Order: sequence, then C-alpha cells, then structure tokens
Amino acid sequence: KEDTMGKFIRVQRKGRGHMFTAITTRRRGPAKLRPLDYAERNGFIKGVVKEIYHDSGRGAPLAKVVFRNPYKYGLKKEIFIAPEGLYSGQFIYCGKKASLSIGNILPLRSMPEGTIVCNV
Repeated sequence: KEDTMGKFIRVQRKGRGHMFTAITTRRRGPAKLRPLDYAERNGFIKGVVKEIYHDSGRGAPLAKVVFRNPYKYGLKKEIFIAPEGLYSGQFIYCGKKASLSIGNILPLRSMPEGTIVCNV
C-alpha cells in the first residue's frame, strides 16, 4: 500500500532537522567594540549608556551606547558586552587616555598589572 501523506521516517532523518537548530530570530545584533579611529588612538571619546538588555542565546547582558560622530553631525550607536557594575545613563570613555574605571575601554598597555579586565 502506498502512503500519500508525508514522508517516511527514514527520509526525514536525511534532511536538515528543526530540533537541534538555534533560534536566531530574537537576537539583537552583534556585540563589537568601536572601530579604532583618531579619537581613540590619541585621546578619548565619551559615550552614554542608553540601555542594558538581555540577548537570547548569550550569557552576558548587552549595553547600547551612543557616541557623537567625531567627523560629521549625528550620533553613532554601538552594542557592547556590559561588564558587571555598568548602569544606564553612565558616561563611558573609550581611548588611550581614558581613566581606569568600570565600563571604560582602553588598551591593555595602559592598564597596570593585576587589573581585572572584561572582554579582551
């Protein structure tokens, strides 16, 4: 007798399954550091943490940080991995001459030995 509905079980196993795939539709975006520009290489640039939120499929929370564009009028939004102690409304500084505090982004050579770092 011929089956008219569906596939046989053996045939179903050969295709791409749905059980072990990751659900990626609810993800918010990739977490990246700012591109290294003149402001970060020689000084620092200030940004404001607008929001801290959960991203599905990730263990650490994400922070949406807004910077002023140093070259033309407008704002630049970046998504960072939020370290412990970061809060919304906080000013963070990115660059070579930024101070050493929670949330700031600076090169490893300008940090003293024994400093606790996040997202190297």
